[in-house]
Amino acid sequence: MRGPSFLTAAFRRNKAGTTTRAPHFATQADESVAIEQPSALTQQAQALAARMPDLIVQANRTAATLTAGQHPQHRAGWGDTFWQYRPAQPGEPAAHIDWRQSARSTHAYVRETEAESAQTILLWCDLSGSMNWQSRTNIPTKLESAILLTLAMAAALARGGERIRLLSSSGMVYLPAGGSLLERLALALVFQASTPQKNALPAAAALPRHAHLLLTSDLLCETETLHGLLHQCAARGVRTHVLHIADPAELSLPYEGRIEFTGLEGEHPIELPHVQTLRADYTHLASARSSQIEHMAVSLGHDYLCHVTDTPATPTLLALHNLMGRRV
Repeated sequence: MRGPSFLTAAFRRNKAGTTTRAPHFATQADESVAIEQPSALTQQAQALAARMPDLIVQANRTAATLTAGQHPQHRAGWGDTFWQYRPAQPGEPAAHIDWRQSARSTHAYVRETEAESAQTILLWCDLSGSMNWQSRTNIPTKLESAILLTLAMAAALARGGERIRLLSSSGMVYLPAGGSLLERLALALVFQASTPQKNALPAAAALPRHAHLLLTSDLLCETETLHGLLHQCAARGVRTHVLHIADPAELSLPYEGRIEFTGLEGEHPIELPHVQTLRADYTHLASARSSQIEHMAVSLGHDYLCHVTDTPATPTLLALHNLMGRRV
């Protein structure tokens, strides 16, 4: 493991001027365009780069814990590894029957092998301004939680032989050469954090058919926009795993008295007197929206999980790993 400066050093090489070119990090949509870097994005990328080495270590440890004792997820298909015998079905071709095994009983059996083709796993992590928030200093920001979960899942899935790809809002991202998979993903995420994103969500048209998409976000976007993406993913056979990252305060509104709420993405501040009087209605609306998104995802053949940033990552990752292990 390299020292904690490798990410910040890589980022500083790209911020000598007001624009930068970095073909290693370019998306398929535009490989060499000069990208403006506003100071706010530069500061976000620097802060993210400083945290990345610790997040990589945590992700590796969490992935090791996650995969310890896990049983492989078998499925029938083309391959050389024996999986199981199953009873022959009516009309089964004679060439499929294992006559030696069948001779030991009164039934005909087919010898199945385990499929060995890897799945393509697409990772998209929300790097918008709203993610860089925490209600208490003793819990991680939503962004830190999202990146930790994304990197840990990448490590666990890569150990299982799956193909890992990173998405930006513009398309597929080419990872830099050299280093471990997590280091390359981390560098690409730092670069994305310093680059203005054209769209809030990835474009479904850029996704390869029959892949898996891990969509990690606080979901503070238009519900109709999210529904459009999930509907297009379903049409392309892309099974989407929606991982909702929420700060506990976003779910419970634990404030008292007169509070001014200031947005992180240029919204006008809102001052509310006696904010505790809104708590019951607020929590009902927050719960209803989460339920709406979950129903939307499941009805289209996708999955939904919510991770609250003051809870351990391992239970969420275990549930997510089991869901992503199911084959389409």
